[in-house]
Amino acid sequence: MTKAGTTVAAAQAPPPVVRLPRRRGIELTLILLAVLLCVYGYCAVGLARTGTVPPGAAGYGAGLGVLALLAHLAVRIRAPYADPLFLPIAVLLNGLGLVLIYRLDLETPRDRAAPAQLVWSTLGVGLFIGVVLVLRDHRMLQRYAYVCVAAALGLLALPILFPAVNGARIWVRIAGFSIQPGEFAKVLLAVFFAAYLAANRNALAYTGRRLWRLQFPTGRVLGPIVTIWLLSVGVLVLERDLGTSLLFFGLFVVLLYVATGRTGWIAVGLLLAVLGAVAVGRLEPHVNQRIEDWLHPFATIEAGHGPNQLSQSLFAFAAGGALGTGLGLGHSTLIGFATKSDFILATAGEELGLAGLAAIILLYALLVERGYRAGLALREPFGRLLAVGLASILALQVFVIAGGVTGLIPLTGMAMPFLAQGGSSVVTNWAIVALLMRVSDSARRHYDGREAP
Repeated sequence: MTKAGTTVAAAQAPPPVVRLPRRRGIELTLILLAVLLCVYGYCAVGLARTGTVPPGAAGYGAGLGVLALLAHLAVRIRAPYADPLFLPIAVLLNGLGLVLIYRLDLETPRDRAAPAQLVWSTLGVGLFIGVVLVLRDHRMLQRYAYVCVAAALGLLALPILFPAVNGARIWVRIAGFSIQPGEFAKVLLAVFFAAYLAANRNALAYTGRRLWRLQFPTGRVLGPIVTIWLLSVGVLVLERDLGTSLLFFGLFVVLLYVATGRTGWIAVGLLLAVLGAVAVGRLEPHVNQRIEDWLHPFATIEAGHGPNQLSQSLFAFAAGGALGTGLGLGHSTLIGFATKSDFILATAGEELGLAGLAAIILLYALLVERGYRAGLALREPFGRLLAVGLASILALQVFVIAGGVTGLIPLTGMAMPFLAQGGSSVVTNWAIVALLMRVSDSARRHYDGREAP
C-alpha cells in the first residue's frame, strides 16, 4: 500500500525545475569586448582625419564602459537568468552609432550631434536600469493595458499641435528641446496588443464566421483592437508619419498571427498593406514624391539637377565595396541633412563595406532572434506575445530603414535602432531591451527542461 501510494504520488508530482546557468560572466566579457571595439572605432576615426588619437578617446571609453557596467550590475542583481547577449549587442550598436555620428560631426562642425546623442544614450541606459530594477515581473504590465493604450493615443496625437518638420508632424519642440512621442507610443501599443490578444486568443481563433478558409472573429472580440489600431494609424497618416504607420500595421498583423496561429492573417495583412500603400501614394503628394524617387532614383541627375539623397546613398554603398574605405575616409556627408539619422547606414556601408554592413545586420538579427527565443520559452501568452511584439518592432524598423536607404522600398524617414541620431529613438530602444531581458529572465528562471531555453 505504501509503495503504491508512493508511486502514485511520484507520478503526480510536477517535474523539477531545472536551474540554468546564469552566464553573467559571459555577458561581462562580451560587454568589455563591445566597449573596446567602440573605442577602437573612435580612435580609427581620429587617426584617419587628423593622424592622431582623438583627445577624448579615454573619456569616451570610460563613459561608455561605466554605463555598460552599471547596466550589467542591475541585470546581475535583478535579472540574473536573463539572456547574456541582449546587453552586449545593445552596447555595441549604441557605441558604434556614437562613433559614426562623431565621424559625421567632423564634417559639420556647426551641427554637432554626438554630445547630445551621448546624453540621450545615458538617459536610455538609466531607463534600462530603472526598468530592470523596478519591474519585478513583466506580467504586471498586463494590468495597465488600457492605461498604456490611452497614453499611446495621447502621445501620437500630441504632434498635431506643433508645426511640421520636413513635411511630417512627428516632433514636439519646446524651447529648443524636441522629442518624438511616436517612439514611446510603439512600446505602449505593443503592451496593449499583447495584453488584449492574450486575454481573447481563444475567441479570436475559434469563434466567428469562416470565409475563404479564414476564421473571422466576431466584431465584439476583434472590434476594440481594430479600432485602436485604426485610430493610431489614422493619426499617423494625418501627421504624414508613414514609417511609424507601417510599423504599427506590421506589429498588429504579427501579433494577431501569433495569438491565433492562423496564417491567413498574414495574407490579409499583406493585401491590406498593398491597398493602403497604393491609396496613400496616390492621394498624398509627400508620399507620392518618395515613391517617384524610389522608382527613378537617378531622375534628378538625368534632368541636370544633381543627385538626390537616395542616389547619393546608393553611390555611398557602391563606393564602400567589400571592405569599405575605412572609418573617417568616406564621403557620405554629400547625402545631406539626414546623414546622421535616416541615412546613417549609408555611412556604415561606405566606410565599413559590405562586410561591416553584414556584421551590423547580423547583430540586429541576433537581437531579434534572442527576443523571439525568450518569448517562445514562456508558457504564459502575455509574455510570449510581448516578447514577440517588442522583437518585431526592432525587426520591422531595421527592414524598413535598410530597405529604404538601399532602394529596396520607398523611404519612410525612421531612425535605425541605436545607430542613428535620435534621442527618443535611443531611449525607447533601451527600454525595449530592458523588457526583453525581463521576459528572458522569467523564461530561463522557470525553465523545467521540456522546452529549449
